[in-house]
Amino acid sequence: MTNLHPTHGPVAGHAKASPRARLPLKVGTRASRLALVQTRIFLRRIATFCPVLHDMQAFQEHPIRTTGDLVQDRPLAEIGGKGLFAKEIHEALGEGRVDFAVHSLKDLETTLPEGIVLACTMTREDARDALLPAPGLVLDPRDPVGSLPKGARIGTSSVRREAILRSLRPDLSILPLRGNIDTRMAKLDAGAFDAILLAVAGLKRIGADQHPHLPLDPENFVPAACQGIVGITCREADIELRTLLSAIEDPASRAVAAAERAMLAALDGSCRTPIGGHARLAGDRLSLTGLVASLDGRFALSKTLSGPSADAEAIGTALGQALRGEAPADIFAP
Repeated sequence: MTNLHPTHGPVAGHAKASPRARLPLKVGTRASRLALVQTRIFLRRIATFCPVLHDMQAFQEHPIRTTGDLVQDRPLAEIGGKGLFAKEIHEALGEGRVDFAVHSLKDLETTLPEGIVLACTMTREDARDALLPAPGLVLDPRDPVGSLPKGARIGTSSVRREAILRSLRPDLSILPLRGNIDTRMAKLDAGAFDAILLAVAGLKRIGADQHPHLPLDPENFVPAACQGIVGITCREADIELRTLLSAIEDPASRAVAAAERAMLAALDGSCRTPIGGHARLAGDRLSLTGLVASLDGRFALSKTLSGPSADAEAIGTALGQALRGEAPADIFAP
């Protein structure tokens, strides 16, 4: 067995900060380029806190193909259920085939499988969505959606993005678009769409942010809850590893994630429900904007609630309950 001693961070020097684990640590991740990049960013970060992990051979990546990755011929909402990009990863974690797992936090269900916990949240990248125009199409950066040509073909696989687009521009033609970032951008460049929607965080992390893209105001085009945050899950019983992971927790990301995930839990929408959530911190104050909409865009409700960041989860719950109380019940049908 090998001692893993965090060298600094909030738990350094504490009696519980000396976990023992068998190396190499097995890391579960999706197999996409973005997922692997995010995993390696995290591994480099954790290695700075633990001397024996400076050698990247201390980790063993285990790319796992999830249901969301394997089924590419149907919209995500038709596949059914939440956690489509995490189910198989958490099965591997629960069975001991991996020690911990790295995720895009927006892909995780609000209630994790029994025995699995969210052990760490990393610093949030840009949470905004971006509109990527086809080659030759010039849009107004002050109003990218409003400056799209009438009837423009827009590619997206997100019911949230589709609903917001339909509420803003009913004339647009919204077309399904699945696949990884590279695949989606290749289809755009090939002329299949006039524009597509992607997360700015993903573009930045794989170095594709040099491609022309127009970020959208998160107050008007509310992002997915936890968009831009990388989260790490592990077994609840693995106290030593959880202690190590806590050394690199980003408190600001944990606060906004807690608010946004609590809002999702209170709304209890299905994967067919267009929902957005975006929390911001200013000192010790947290403001959370939430959105619920109908897929056709005819109903879209956005509300903001603020309070002490220490009450992040309570703010999220209260906002989710308020949105649910003012929205048509059929929006939340399974």
